[in-house]
Amino acid sequence: MFASILINTNAKELNRVFDYVVPKEYENVISIGARVFVPFGKGKNLSEGYVVDLMDSSEFANKEIASIEDSILTEDNVELAKLMAQKYFCNVADCIKLMLPPGASKKDLDKRVKDKTARFVYLNKEKDEIRFDIDNNIKSDKHKKLLEFLLENDGFDVTDLEVITDVSKGIMKTLEKNGYIKFVYEKVNRNPFAHKNIDRDSKLELNDEQQSVYDQIEFMIENEEFAEFLLKGITGSGKTEVYLQVIEKALSMEKRAMVLVPEISLTPQIVDRFLARFGDCVVVLHSKLSDGERFDEWNKIKNGEAKIIIGARSAIFAPIENLGIIIIDEEHDNSYKSDMTPRYHAKDIARFIAKKNNIELTDENILDPEINIEIGTIYLSQLIEKYNSVELAIAAYNAGHGNVDKWISQDTLKEDGTDAENIPFKETNMYVRKVMRDWKIYKSILK
Repeated sequence: MFASILINTNAKELNRVFDYVVPKEYENVISIGARVFVPFGKGKNLSEGYVVDLMDSSEFANKEIASIEDSILTEDNVELAKLMAQKYFCNVADCIKLMLPPGASKKDLDKRVKDKTARFVYLNKEKDEIRFDIDNNIKSDKHKKLLEFLLENDGFDVTDLEVITDVSKGIMKTLEKNGYIKFVYEKVNRNPFAHKNIDRDSKLELNDEQQSVYDQIEFMIENEEFAEFLLKGITGSGKTEVYLQVIEKALSMEKRAMVLVPEISLTPQIVDRFLARFGDCVVVLHSKLSDGERFDEWNKIKNGEAKIIIGARSAIFAPIENLGIIIIDEEHDNSYKSDMTPRYHAKDIARFIAKKNNIELTDENILDPEINIEIGTIYLSQLIEKYNSVELAIAAYNAGHGNVDKWISQDTLKEDGTDAENIPFKETNMYVRKVMRDWKIYKSILK
């Protein structure tokens, strides 16, 4: 077995893949996307690389892979990188680097961003024993104060504990020596929103226009069909509320969501609104975060902790799985086009990812006739199956099935659609009449 390896280097002349022999002991564990170390160039030092292909034969491989580490990339990442290289006439290596975690392109491993750790204090004896000693054996008031605090707040950051209790690290060391407490180093997240105290809010009632849009998108989410929708409305027309509610629908189906926003529009107000609705399951990726914050946010996505990603153009390459919806806000904005190599367009990447996941791509241009007709016919056929009435299906196509369901429940319309002339929306009423008239004409021609 042989593997094509992309060497992690910034040297442009090495911006290509190299073939290596896969040792027998690695044949059952190696995979596309795996991080490996290989001999490269002169000397005995090993170079880091990523597997982009596996083959049965190679004319060029004469060195073996030295070791296999963790799998940072996926096969989908590599497939996307190859497609990007073809579409944008660039190297696969440049595309792969877009998908690596923050700081991973640094050749010096010691200079890369790492997990942040902090020292925590835990009780090291049973609580009943400690309470007995506080009452009978311990003389120092500060020793008592610290232990009494930990009895109620076991597992506390050392630095925070020192401030809150006004007890020095020297006192803590004495208690550690006497076996009352222990110090443990633990990983902590660099949370860019830790300073925010945002009150949670609840969804708003949609108006008729919003409901019509929501119903159509919801239908495609429930049927897990790939579809593209364009939401057009002036500022203040309520597009964001529609975004929030279709995301909520995707989450209810155990799916994830991605929201792309132009960098200039990625304001605290936008982020705060999503945090208020969905809380800690939201992560944000953009250039104003520190390297450490971006590293931790990326890992939360990779580990499946994040359910919603908000970010600028490059967030499209985040390692999120099980996507249910991608929203591109202000999709006409030029900032979605990269002016650096590779010169990709985020909408193109979003469409590829959406098709791989059979999901909805919202606020995307669907003026392509083929796409428009395909989506329209799928949606209409599903509505006909739902209502068993062409008239009601056409009404739902125009006004949204939520409105049609409401009219039926209020006895405004019959369930068989025989009284479609009673449709309360003038626009929908005229639309149904026109479509039914044209349908009869087409049927007579086809006979």
